[in-house]
Amino acid sequence: MGSMTTASPDPLAPDPLALQATLVDFALAELVRQHRESFPPLWSSESWAKLLIWLALNCGCSGDETGLRAFAEAIGPLQMGRLRRVFFERELGDLELQLMADPSEQQVLVLPQGPADEVLQNGRIAQALQRVGLTVKLPVDQSRWQRLDAVVAIPWLEQDGWS
Repeated sequence: MGSMTTASPDPLAPDPLALQATLVDFALAELVRQHRESFPPLWSSESWAKLLIWLALNCGCSGDETGLRAFAEAIGPLQMGRLRRVFFERELGDLELQLMADPSEQQVLVLPQGPADEVLQNGRIAQALQRVGLTVKLPVDQSRWQRLDAVVAIPWLEQDGWS
């Protein structure tokens, strides 16, 4: 009788666990994008906390401190950091700008998605801030906006009041 041989795994085939992890990462980020404006007040730590509570409850965790802590531990600090960045970032493709507005940071960062000298114009930045509802939380006086190479930094009006 001949011996049976099994085909060796294709070394170029993706690892199923890595694919699963990528899918979960993608799905969580999309879920955050879809619901990040559902929890007022926007652009606040309170809004972020409300989203996390909503996610925890929808995953079957209790709403008490023990349940929420278990949820946070299950997500892990690396994934939690990624989700927070997604929650507080906005990409405005038509304006070629990306806004990073985490209230736990000292300032909002405006990054170009095109040539910085063309894209980082105050009028365009003001339009982006207006569109996402940040104008009431940032100084109107554009002299307080700081251009640093390929980024514009804008301080929060009241750091503690918004976070």
